[in-house]
Formats: sequence, structure tokens, C-alpha cells
Amino acid sequence: MDKASAALIRNLKQRGLLDETAIVWGGEFGRTPVSESGDGRDHNPFGFAIFMAGGGFKGGRCHGATDEFGFRAVQNRMSIHDLRATVLHTLSINHEKLTCRYAGRDFRLTDVHGEVMWDLLVKG
Repeated sequence: MDKASAALIRNLKQRGLLDETAIVWGGEFGRTPVSESGDGRDHNPFGFAIFMAGGGFKGGRCHGATDEFGFRAVQNRMSIHDLRATVLHTLSINHEKLTCRYAGRDFRLTDVHGEVMWDLLVKG
């Protein structure tokens, strides 16, 4: 990911597009530092990394940390609802108004939770 993401950011910056292009790069889950079954590391919903750049995100910083084993988030924890609200905000979408109809009912991507994490953004 290092070379690919660096090339993308460098290219967007050279073209003057980085400030208006939000880059969010992550996986489905984090990975545990160990494997219980012995055939690869297990999924880890308790601590995972997401790379964000441009589009209003503050650059050159790290938000949060896991324990010494890389298993559980212990510092500046962020819920998935907060992450979604923050990303949607960079896209100029109010997460409290974005709904999708399913089974005859409107649902929000952030459920009834979600706070924009202003300290991650250039404009707060």
C-alpha cells in the first residue's frame, strides 16, 4: 500500500486536487496479532487502522493507538459510526439526514449514533 498510496497522493497534490479529494483506505477488519487456528491471523473488530488523506483531513498525524499487542484500541477510540459521520462530512453529506429505505423503514448509515470527529478535520 505504501507505494500506491504515496503515488496517488503525490499525483493529486501535483494536479492541485488533493484538497478537494478525500482518500479513505481501509480493510474490512483489523487483524489480530495472533492466530487461534494457526492458518493466518484472525479478524479483529477491536482495533484496526484506516488511512485518510486530503479532502479536509488534517495531514501528518496519527489518531489513536492499540494496546502493546495490537489487539484492542486503547487511546482516542472511535466508533464505526463516528468514522462514517466524519467521512460523510468530508463529502458534504449530513449523516443525520442521509437515510436508506429498507424493509419499509428509513435507516441511517450511522444508526442513531455518530459524531463528526472535528479534531481530524482541517476546518472544525
